[in-house]
Amino acid sequence: MLDKLKRWNNKKENVISPTKEDVMSKPIPKHIAIIMDGNGRWANKRALPRIAGHHEGMKVVRRITRTANELGVEVLTLYAFSTENWKRPKQEVEYLMKLPEEFLGTFLPELITQNVRVQMMGNPEEIPSHTRRAVEKAMVDTKDNTGLILNFALNYGSRDEITKAIKEIAADVKSGHLPEDEINDQLISQYLMTSKINDPDLLIRTSGEYRLSNFMLWQLAYTEFWFTDVLWPDFTENELLEAIHEFQARHRRYGGV
Repeated sequence: MLDKLKRWNNKKENVISPTKEDVMSKPIPKHIAIIMDGNGRWANKRALPRIAGHHEGMKVVRRITRTANELGVEVLTLYAFSTENWKRPKQEVEYLMKLPEEFLGTFLPELITQNVRVQMMGNPEEIPSHTRRAVEKAMVDTKDNTGLILNFALNYGSRDEITKAIKEIAADVKSGHLPEDEINDQLISQYLMTSKINDPDLLIRTSGEYRLSNFMLWQLAYTEFWFTDVLWPDFTENELLEAIHEFQARHRRYGGV
């Protein structure tokens, strides 16, 4: 059968990739989260500066957002900049902080036309004002859109998120606004940055790495993972379709039989 040729690891040789029609004939994951990894290695392989890889990766964000929207994905969360990424060289960090301006400056009109709503999760206080303004403008300009939610994880770290949630819960218990016996996993989720969106159904990580890198540790408890050796700048719509097709072939038991 042809389905046996469509392997989870997305290797191209002897693989027949699914089409949009193939994946749209079955339930589409409502929330897809992507750890976009490999920009620097992509550039190094070509003897280019690392920022060239980040710029190329930005083009991929545009294409994958369009495809996800066309497929009917409800939420696309992209790990754009982690709380640990501040450790990178200053020049690289400064360039990464300019990318949202460049990306949204050129892509925002299309996002508005395509009914996409921009959101952000992360700590905005440490982000440069020019970056923050670009994201805030996109969020305001798309707030009434009802289609795909394009959720940027920017200056985001899951441990930081969970720590802040615990502190807020503790403060509410101490003040008497929250009875201690009401604390459960559903309530904790309400204190997280993703309180208004569903947990991811599918996590994609590129570049051959097999770790979560402090990304949505609470929310990914029952998420299906899909890894590929493809570097993010080389990630195409076909890889996205492969990941969704593999997701559709899995049986999610949530701890049951």
